[in-house]
Amino acid sequence: MNNANRQFAINTIACGKVPEALPAAPTGVDYYGEDVFSIPVMRQFMPQESADKLLATIERGKPLDQDIADDVANAMKEWALSRGATHFTHWFQPLTGGTAEKHDSFLEAAGTAKAILKFSGKNLVVGESDASSFPSGGLRCTFEARGYTAWDPTSPAFIKRHSNGATLCIPTIFCSYTGEALDKKTPLLRSIQSLGRALDRLMACFGKEQAQTRVTLGAEQEYFLVDKKFYMQRPDLIQTGRTLFGAPPPKHQQLEDHYFGAIRPRIISFMTEVEKELWKLGIPARTRHNEVAPAQFELAPMFEELNLAVDHNMLVMEVLRQTADRHGLVCLFHEKPFRKVNGSGKHNNWAVDYGTMRLLDPGKDPSQNAIFLTTLCAVMRAVDLHGDLLRAATACAGNEHRLGASEAPPAIISIFLGNELTQVIDQLAGIDHEDTSSRPKIKIGVDTLPSLPKDATDRNRTSPFAFTGNKFEFRAPGASQSCSGVNMVLNTIVTESIDYIASRLENVPREEFNEALQILLKEIITSHSRIIFNGDNYSSAWIEEAQRRGLPNTPNVLEALKVLKSPKTVELFSKYGVLHESELISRHDVFVEEYHRKIRIEGEVALEMVRSQIYPAALEEFSKASSALESARNNSVKYGISALENTVDKLGTALDKLYSGCLDLERALTDTHESITKAHHELRLAVDALELVINDSTWPLPKYREMLFVY
Repeated sequence: MNNANRQFAINTIACGKVPEALPAAPTGVDYYGEDVFSIPVMRQFMPQESADKLLATIERGKPLDQDIADDVANAMKEWALSRGATHFTHWFQPLTGGTAEKHDSFLEAAGTAKAILKFSGKNLVVGESDASSFPSGGLRCTFEARGYTAWDPTSPAFIKRHSNGATLCIPTIFCSYTGEALDKKTPLLRSIQSLGRALDRLMACFGKEQAQTRVTLGAEQEYFLVDKKFYMQRPDLIQTGRTLFGAPPPKHQQLEDHYFGAIRPRIISFMTEVEKELWKLGIPARTRHNEVAPAQFELAPMFEELNLAVDHNMLVMEVLRQTADRHGLVCLFHEKPFRKVNGSGKHNNWAVDYGTMRLLDPGKDPSQNAIFLTTLCAVMRAVDLHGDLLRAATACAGNEHRLGASEAPPAIISIFLGNELTQVIDQLAGIDHEDTSSRPKIKIGVDTLPSLPKDATDRNRTSPFAFTGNKFEFRAPGASQSCSGVNMVLNTIVTESIDYIASRLENVPREEFNEALQILLKEIITSHSRIIFNGDNYSSAWIEEAQRRGLPNTPNVLEALKVLKSPKTVELFSKYGVLHESELISRHDVFVEEYHRKIRIEGEVALEMVRSQIYPAALEEFSKASSALESARNNSVKYGISALENTVDKLGTALDKLYSGCLDLERALTDTHESITKAHHELRLAVDALELVINDSTWPLPKYREMLFVY
């Protein structure tokens, strides 16, 4: 056994052809959105009346007119055919966390040896899928297999291309025969609707005319890139998405020289192609840069309507994976692919508009200030009361390794507002600060709120939930997770707080409104200010302080998920029709089962790797050292005996640890997930220590120093 494969990979990468000068990028973006069934396309391919009705649904939330289905379907077909598509699919997001699609051709037989291309309104609006083969938490089983996909007209159809053709993709929801949601889109759409209804109530209290609610999202996507030649030699990366073994090299991210550094030619070539593919799909990818860890990068889009942004983020991950493959790379979305190196998150930038008002923007006029403060207090109350739900929405096996480690926020949910905004709400609650004593007291309805610039806060990278000028950035979600879950929870808990405020204000006489609002906001701030923390969330002192404040700290996934079945959660989500009790319980069971399965897979892969790769390599090294020692003794060699004896002892001890560690892990695989995790951790310590002393020519796996720096 030797490292011939590793060395071949390194030499091939080192000698790889990198263009000295990249071809000039096109100066225009005429191709932007060319693979999207966009409004101009609708106008071109549909009768005007049908297009107007469809746009009323898309832009103003009007109920869909079923009579236009055939016109829409025919337009989609003609457009898709003109773009080279031969098939269509209902594209949905099951509880696997990814996307799903079943392709059907437009072909329809029209007699002997004759066919036509057809796509009906029925094919567009509803599809059928086997629901028993997707995770459902018991809502569906093998003998109750029927499930339905239903067209979501608010997210435009698009073309997905492959080497031999293209497919028309129609975003849909996915539900069971009995109506339960089996996907992540359905409850998200329900939560957006419930938030809109609550805001209608609240804005009526302020005397505002009814307008459309628009929740927006900007999802920053972090990821790692490794050369495919290394990836294919790592069974752990292939099977689990992370390295189950691997000793961090002397240099990884300590010098902070990778962050925002010059992007290597091979990577910038990859990024350029990614952007071009995303722009064709109408995805406004805007920012690209090196992240903190070596071989780690980030892509950030412009803000979009929430439902569309979620769909687009799923496509972003797919385009990143496929483009990486074409460049001889592999894109990793696991939250912690490399031990003791930065993990990857998905920063969730959430904001809400009502008509033309951005509710989290302080604005300049007194009435807007009052609405801003009310919305801010609603979010504060929501996060304080339901931080455990936000934590549950980020709970997965990968994030368990990431949260609280290497620049990731802890599992404690808190809010960062910044000093200036914190002083504002403290003044509103009657709490004075030394540096604000000269300011007039904040009074609702009087223009005394200080003018806050767009960046009224410093950035706090350690906070899981930070106010950043006119939005909140939720940094806890993991890189592999769908944005649907966290935003569904966020919408729902904010809905409940806005409803609470509206209920307190609806019957207040107009002349008493400002005073009543001031009293209510003071009450909310006083009751829920414990959730605000502007300091270092990475510090051990914060863990102690959070405990004193009574804030939950649940780093364990299974503990975090328990809240999904609590009576409080069931009542909350049922009240707003976002998730019914059976749907909540099913999600809890799906996520728990997924966690158990991933832990078991990791244990089985680790055991196989040690027994088939690591142990034989160590045994070979031990045999060589033992033979050298025996030869030296037989030949009465004067020097080196002590060194050889010490080497044989160390390798022999390491072999014993590997052997016993494998037995422990094998036994643990018949026990609980805690036992598996503990046994795997102990075995990893033995393997990683051995990697640092065994002959490099004997080690069978690509090392961190290679995967993180050679690409």
